[in-house]
Amino acid sequence: MRTSLFSRRNLRQGAVLAVGSAKIKLMLACCILFTLIALAGRTSSFIGWKQHAVSLPRSSLPRRGYTLLINTWKRNDLLKESISHYASCPGLDSVHIVWSEPDPPLESLINFLNHAIKSNSEDGHKIELKFDINKEDSLNNRFKEIKDLKSDVVFSIDDDIIFPCTTVEFAFSVWQSAPDTMVGFVPRIHWVDKLKDGQKWYIYSGWWSVWWTGTYSMILSKAAFFHKKYLSMYTYEMPSSIREYVTQSRNCEDIAMSFLVANATGAPPIWVKGNIFEIGSSGISSLGGHSEKRSECVNHFVAEYGRMPLVSTTVKAVDSRFCWFW
Repeated sequence: MRTSLFSRRNLRQGAVLAVGSAKIKLMLACCILFTLIALAGRTSSFIGWKQHAVSLPRSSLPRRGYTLLINTWKRNDLLKESISHYASCPGLDSVHIVWSEPDPPLESLINFLNHAIKSNSEDGHKIELKFDINKEDSLNNRFKEIKDLKSDVVFSIDDDIIFPCTTVEFAFSVWQSAPDTMVGFVPRIHWVDKLKDGQKWYIYSGWWSVWWTGTYSMILSKAAFFHKKYLSMYTYEMPSSIREYVTQSRNCEDIAMSFLVANATGAPPIWVKGNIFEIGSSGISSLGGHSEKRSECVNHFVAEYGRMPLVSTTVKAVDSRFCWFW
């Protein structure tokens, strides 16, 4: 009898252990499978900007996409690389190149870009290419009104930075939810430093201040979506003294646009998280005294508007498809 009870007890314990072991193995298998799926879904984010990951199908996009408004200056190789990449983005409708060089673009450059757009565009989608030729070299040229734009929104970009198409399309969808504001990838912040001659003195600060405080009040136009109406407002409605200041200082046209949009909306911009791939050498931001000059611009524009229109915020748009934690 005792032997029988002992055997039954052993069998029962063995069965429990077997079931427990099976559950543990099943949980481990599920964890491994989940990890593999997650890694596979994010592999494209690790291999650079030449990715063809999940993107919005063209049928789900509005009838009108966006215009790529790209600013360039004697860097044809970068221009070719940038446009060849962005031509593959499904929401792109047209490309406008802000050309302020003394000589017109070479026919060979135009032919190359047209061929690159035709070769890289999805499903043979026709993308219009235009050079906006300017007689004078001024940073204000990048915001001149363009009367024949096919779309209502422009994606303003410098020729030396590239974003994956999935990131661009996500930012475009964010802009569609707030079409009056600026939506982009490069945030900056301002704050009051001290009183100077009885007036508030504002400080312009870069990425590390944004990272430390989690707050920003500007989105730089080197990588930003905004409505085409702001091109007209910048050209005709913004105080001409601001455009003159930008021309003379050869700086701060992006801050001027941030002031313009904030003054018109009374709302902050929207920062979209995205991987930035810089394909060119450093620009004027790497020069000594850059932040001080930008602070002078901020204070000059405050004086022009008679107030500080910039609005600070802590909101950040994140594409949860490509983030571990969100």
